[in-house]
Amino acid sequence: MRQIGCRVLAICVCSIAAPYLLGSANAGRVSKGQEAAAQAQPDAGLIILNDPQLPATSPLTNYQVRLLTRGGAPPLHWHLEKGTLPQGIELDPSGFLHGAAQRGGEFHFTVAVRDGSNQRTQKDFVILVHSALDLKWKAIAHVDGNRIDGSVEVSNATSDDMDLTFIVLAVAPNGRATAIGYQHFTLRRDTVGQELPFGDTLAHGAYVVHVDAVGEVVPKKLIYREHLQTHPLQVVVGP
Repeated sequence: MRQIGCRVLAICVCSIAAPYLLGSANAGRVSKGQEAAAQAQPDAGLIILNDPQLPATSPLTNYQVRLLTRGGAPPLHWHLEKGTLPQGIELDPSGFLHGAAQRGGEFHFTVAVRDGSNQRTQKDFVILVHSALDLKWKAIAHVDGNRIDGSVEVSNATSDDMDLTFIVLAVAPNGRATAIGYQHFTLRRDTVGQELPFGDTLAHGAYVVHVDAVGEVVPKKLIYREHLQTHPLQVVVGP
């Protein structure tokens, strides 16, 4: 189960006549080419100006994006035509996307808008929700004589340092768990692919290896969890 979150993206509309967005350098900006094309075609009808790739976010992070149009007559009414928004993010009838995504992923959807004169248009969009804490195999757990060894890579995609607890358990069929890896340290923000090795000797038998990473951002009361596990591994050397 993952709970994950990160950077706040707040995007404000400051002018409808010459729209631009405030936020990160490239977040959700209407491209100059799109704006110029819309200005050069004042009779083209109702046009959605936002780029198809909307600003990315991370789970549990406040997300706000205003969808913009040119042409048409007020009032405007927006709705989700098809596809899926990230769970936790909503589109209200005024064209405001807001909320906090609950999980990572790439979400494709289509929104439609209708104006006061019954003109209608639609556009496809994508929102990428990054995993705040990422855990993946570097060397998948494997048997080496009377040992099980392996390593993982951990990344912190947030703008916050995390208090990270990393633990690896080899679990026998009877439920007995043996710790074969443990670390507790500060995982610095924007860390990518830090390797965490693990391994230890074990008695003869079968084991499923469970790898857990828990990152906590205490000031924000945020906790992120990631989990990996193997199929049963058989140690055939030893008592």
